[in-house]
Amino acid sequence: MKLRKVTAASAAVLALAVGATACGGGKKDDNGSSGGGQKITIGIKFDQPGLGQKTPQGYAGFDVDVATYVAKKLGYSADQIEWKESKSADRETMLQRGDVDFIAATYSITPERQQKVDFAGPYLLAHQDVLIRADDNSIKSPSDLNKKKLCSVTGSTSAQNVHDKLAPKAQLQQYPTYSACLTGLQSKAIDALTTDDSILAGYAAQSQFKGRFKLGGFKMTNENYGIGVKKGSALKDKINKALEEMVSDGSWEAAVKKNFGPADYKNEPAPKIGDIKS
Repeated sequence: MKLRKVTAASAAVLALAVGATACGGGKKDDNGSSGGGQKITIGIKFDQPGLGQKTPQGYAGFDVDVATYVAKKLGYSADQIEWKESKSADRETMLQRGDVDFIAATYSITPERQQKVDFAGPYLLAHQDVLIRADDNSIKSPSDLNKKKLCSVTGSTSAQNVHDKLAPKAQLQQYPTYSACLTGLQSKAIDALTTDDSILAGYAAQSQFKGRFKLGGFKMTNENYGIGVKKGSALKDKINKALEEMVSDGSWEAAVKKNFGPADYKNEPAPKIGDIKS
């Protein structure tokens, strides 16, 4: 009789434990789409003002605003988002390992990357451009970069592309960070900084640089920013739907103005889903 009582008590405890687990919101499924009480992990850049930046107040930038909107449409509130730094070289690996549910980090859609991961979008069409001093009227076309000191960050191919294809006499300068290039641009140690126009606009829009720099507007390449997901993930279609809603309800345009407006960034219209410009 005593044995039966202990067994019954144990069964009751087990039943309570199972019930508590069942009521705890449930484990997020492999596509990260359960919402309702769970976290979603999103990869962004932590060091790109105007796009993805970690600040003392939290996370800010256009990519952050896009990702937050998408997460909301997937059923997650802002406080359910776990932000994870996604450096350029790590993005495919992070998605393949399942470290993040999706990545929105100036992630250009390319055939090589599409072999490894899937992309929703594009959600922004950027272009390689140059940033110059606001009072410099000597650079009006890419060919004017000949004999000019052109800066890009170490490891980037942007300046080399300009040198090889557009301005073979450009004097290439490599600095460790975009911020270092900006300091050189401000002091006239260099004449121009090159990378994606969206990245340049983000830096130029910072309060300490407002009015000091301008974009060349040269549109030297097309950079189709997409949201990366694991190969075969059902999230791709859900994110595409969310991006379409972000454009249609005006949130996309508001995010562009909020993050790039101070740099007078002449952005392209919101791209159509699947329309990848070569």
